[in-house]
Amino acid sequence: MSIYEFKVDKINGEAVSLDEYRGKVIVIVNTASKCGFAPQYDDLQGLYERYMDEGLVILGFPCNQFLNQEPGDNLEIDAYCRLNRGVTFPMFAKVLVKGREAHPLFRYLSENAPGMMGSKSIKWNFTKFLIDREGNIVNRYAPQTKPYEMEEDIKKLL
Repeated sequence: MSIYEFKVDKINGEAVSLDEYRGKVIVIVNTASKCGFAPQYDDLQGLYERYMDEGLVILGFPCNQFLNQEPGDNLEIDAYCRLNRGVTFPMFAKVLVKGREAHPLFRYLSENAPGMMGSKSIKWNFTKFLIDREGNIVNRYAPQTKPYEMEEDIKKLL
């Protein structure tokens, strides 16, 4: 199985295949606008702007599974990200990232890139996964890892 086999819904509801991002370095992150880590949107956007011409793409997946920190609908989330955070990287429809009902993409990421002490479950918002140009998971970063702390790893893959 490859990351490119998954289909996801963009925040506007349009279904797309992750194959659309084949050949790019990808950061996949589960987001929440009311989370204490929401300022990471700014740094994710900064990384995106700095390296998008070299092949980096950030894919944001809103999730409301952690203390109800993403209660809005897709339209509200999209407006918040664009207007309050200046996000221009692709945002997707709200998903579940843990449990039996988790989106297949996040089940795959969790299984193939365990977190601290081998934990497979995503524990909080802004868990980040770095994917190389061939679709391989290179690393998983904890929510408290600031996006710019991933920069050297990203540059090695570009």
